[in-house]
Amino acid sequence: MLSFLSATHKVRTPVAEIGYFDDGPADGFPLVLLHGYPDDAQTWDGVVTELRAAAPGLRLLRPFQRGCGPSRVTAPDAASGECAALAQDAFDFVDALGLGEQRFLLVGHDWGSRALHAAAVLAPERLARAGFVAVGSPYGRPPEWGEGHFQQARSFWYQWWFQQAAGRAALEKDAGGLADFLWRMWSPTWQFDPAELAAVTPSFLNPQYVDTVLHSYRHRWGNAPSCPRYDAASARVQSNPPIPVPATFIAGAADACTPPALYRENQALYAAGVRWVELPEVGHFPQREAPTAVAREILEHLRERGLEVFARAGE
Repeated sequence: MLSFLSATHKVRTPVAEIGYFDDGPADGFPLVLLHGYPDDAQTWDGVVTELRAAAPGLRLLRPFQRGCGPSRVTAPDAASGECAALAQDAFDFVDALGLGEQRFLLVGHDWGSRALHAAAVLAPERLARAGFVAVGSPYGRPPEWGEGHFQQARSFWYQWWFQQAAGRAALEKDAGGLADFLWRMWSPTWQFDPAELAAVTPSFLNPQYVDTVLHSYRHRWGNAPSCPRYDAASARVQSNPPIPVPATFIAGAADACTPPALYRENQALYAAGVRWVELPEVGHFPQREAPTAVAREILEHLRERGLEVFARAGE
């Protein structure tokens, strides 16, 4: 898999410096594609290839999450990995690019999915027209009891490992090796090219990477405080309110990290409706494993929202 740019662009926000890839016309309809853990913005390369061919009027923006690759938090009081911080980064990113008054579509995988769900909770008016497309990580919690709960607990072992000193040590010593293990575990039907993983592991060398990852998972399970800057927003997000904007959710039916079958009942939490798509024989990384299908579903979401400006270059 090849990245389209040998070096990223960078933009400053009130709290961070964000590196990003930028493909398509500068005046095209903006799609912001957010990556997850353990990964970086190159995860969307295959999808971007498909979208550039099918919809040349799109501007495809791929930021690196805070603490990953070239992106770093510059404001000491904003150091955090919590979902509310990632959501605010997404809004700050489009605002810093001067896109805040335009319509745009957020697409997110894994951490990116959690970020855009949080964004929809915190500022639904900004997403009301275009909605969003989530990939891999569904909204809400798995069943509290029974076999489904036990299955999800087994899949989330790494999150609880990160609560311990041993988890930190492993992340510091061999973040790439851990990513390799998780990719194989989460996508048991996918035989990825080792070069695909090797391309993203340099992003894990960011000096803020380990602390950002650990805070994300420790905060998620109540073992680290929210950053005061995001306190109120995090409380709102963690209450799991219904999602008030239209969404598409794309899952791999063979996902061994967050099995979609455990979350189907959570579709009721999408108060404005959700188009639920499950791709057969695909694991936790649909954008890597089935980029053509993911691109197709993104375009279908835009069609359903009446945003067909993407079909013609330069509009």
